[in-house]
Amino acid sequence: MRILIVDDSTVMRALIKRVARLAGVPNDGILEASNGAEALKLLEKHEINVLLTDINMPEMTGAELLRELARRDRYRDLVRVIISTDGSSARREEADGLNVHSYLEKPFSPEALRHVLSQVVTPIQS
Repeated sequence: MRILIVDDSTVMRALIKRVARLAGVPNDGILEASNGAEALKLLEKHEINVLLTDINMPEMTGAELLRELARRDRYRDLVRVIISTDGSSARREEADGLNVHSYLEKPFSPEALRHVLSQVVTPIQS
């Protein structure tokens, strides 16, 4: 099991990584990118099972990343989770069309993220 955390904030990536480790994802199963362009490069090099992405980032946004992934059949089974401050209904509707599993708004509780991960990552340690 390998997850990719995509967020331009190093603090947010560290928080998400910590929760993922507590949810049973091994340290070597967690990759990080600071924008969508970096994420695409990592996705090409590594088999990723779960993508946790912010929406608002420089260079390539999370929405642009998700649209690109939707065009590529190779990523059909990739579990996509958005973690963003933008929880508008328009943004959520857009996410629905991009095969997004869950949408978490920042700030989120570690328990909320752990719950989402428990649905998609196995095994989850209790």
